[in-house]
Amino acid sequence: MSLVDPMSDTTPFFSDDNEGEGSAEKDDRPSPEQEEDSPSGLSHIRAHLTVVVLCYINLLNYMDRFTVAGVLPDIEHFFNISDGKSGLLQTVFICSYMILAPLFGYLGDRYNRKMIMCVGIGFWSVVTLASSFVGKDYFWALLLTRGLVGVGEASYSTIAPTIIADLFIKEKRTNMLSIFYFAIPVGSGLGYIVGSAVDNRAKDWHWALRVTPALGLVAVLLLVCVVKEPKRGAIEARPEHTLQRTGWLADMKALCKNNSFVLSTFGFTAVAFVTGSLALWAPAFLFRAAVFTGEKQPCVVEPCDTSDSLYFGIITCVTGVLGVAMGVGVSQWLRKRTPRADPLVCAAGLLLAAPFLYLSIIFAQKSTVATYFFIFFGEMFLCMNWAIVADILLYVVVPTRRSTAEAFQIVISHLLGDAGSPYLIGVVSDSLKQADSYMWQFRSLQLSLLLCSFVAVVGGAFFLATALFIEKDRQIAENYVQAEAARISYFLVFTFRHSNKKRML
Repeated sequence: MSLVDPMSDTTPFFSDDNEGEGSAEKDDRPSPEQEEDSPSGLSHIRAHLTVVVLCYINLLNYMDRFTVAGVLPDIEHFFNISDGKSGLLQTVFICSYMILAPLFGYLGDRYNRKMIMCVGIGFWSVVTLASSFVGKDYFWALLLTRGLVGVGEASYSTIAPTIIADLFIKEKRTNMLSIFYFAIPVGSGLGYIVGSAVDNRAKDWHWALRVTPALGLVAVLLLVCVVKEPKRGAIEARPEHTLQRTGWLADMKALCKNNSFVLSTFGFTAVAFVTGSLALWAPAFLFRAAVFTGEKQPCVVEPCDTSDSLYFGIITCVTGVLGVAMGVGVSQWLRKRTPRADPLVCAAGLLLAAPFLYLSIIFAQKSTVATYFFIFFGEMFLCMNWAIVADILLYVVVPTRRSTAEAFQIVISHLLGDAGSPYLIGVVSDSLKQADSYMWQFRSLQLSLLLCSFVAVVGGAFFLATALFIEKDRQIAENYVQAEAARISYFLVFTFRHSNKKRML
């Protein structure tokens, strides 16, 4: 089959258009009647299997991302590094991920999304495996490999939600996205759990980084064998050949004028800031709190006590499932009463999370039980946003700009959110430390983490502002195709008539 064969079932990787996307294949493939049960070009069963595979990869994505946080005390002791350098592990990864997201967003709107994901995930798995062999004197090498992991993850995160958007619509799409975004907190929690468990079993934190590479290769095989490229926008009765594809600058100009997209992106940036800070520092903070209260002994010899990573991972899994489900459920109930339901639920989630996070940080010096109690509710309310923010983007942005929009949102939310927040928390903690003692190790980190509650309130304000524009911007996106098609038809007719007049003269 040629790379530009118009009869291919997937978008040619080296083609800059999408003709024939989802059409019939050779005789050894399923017939059109078997596969094209919906406008997307995929059968009902294939569409749901695709979501299952994408959910597995998303879970693996976040599991890999937070395995390092699960064994952070060991890494700090192994390399003998400060809080600021520890924060760089997350910051370097997020910066790489953020910088490359626009590139993969551009490619995802124009080329074969399945092939892009296969290459990216394969690369990410190899680099993660390489990072597990870094020696004690080569902390820079660990930073480099963590940065390269962001290459593979950027290739997936910008594209996967747009594939789901091309398979389902309305309530079904929201439900599928909620399942997809369950993988974020669950995968994050598994990263802590698996990281701490493997570290304790192997007595070496390096082995914790060797679990996800093997699972990543399984993900590539599943992508090749199960996932099939759907037609862009066809499920919404908006086949791609009726949409006028515009250049990247035109896409960005249109997105910047989309108030709902911009404001919800800034609201999601606050979510990223808080989750990024907690993801890296919460287990270390809980461990230092236990040392401060005398419940645990300081880490002198590896492996360190990573039970807090295990408990925090379990809480993250449970609160993630509850939070995402609660957010989607409340949003669907509230949509029957107001079209502004989605941003209002996101705002409520952040504004409710802020006081619980504050109390969890303050009570850490007095009661471990109270700390875990408040963290539970703080994380649960924080997780109400995940699926809803993704759904907002998909229905206020037209299909041909969705990967670009995903990439733009990733850049902004990470640039101003979790790209800098782990490092910022670490630097503030180092600057507040008045003595090299266990008391000040805890106290300085405690004070720096209070910033998370303030940022959560600011994020809630951005989502409240989004509610003012959401109805108008959704209508603009839904009516875009008809207006654009009419404009293009008029332009073509005008050009044709004008050229004929010139020939006659």
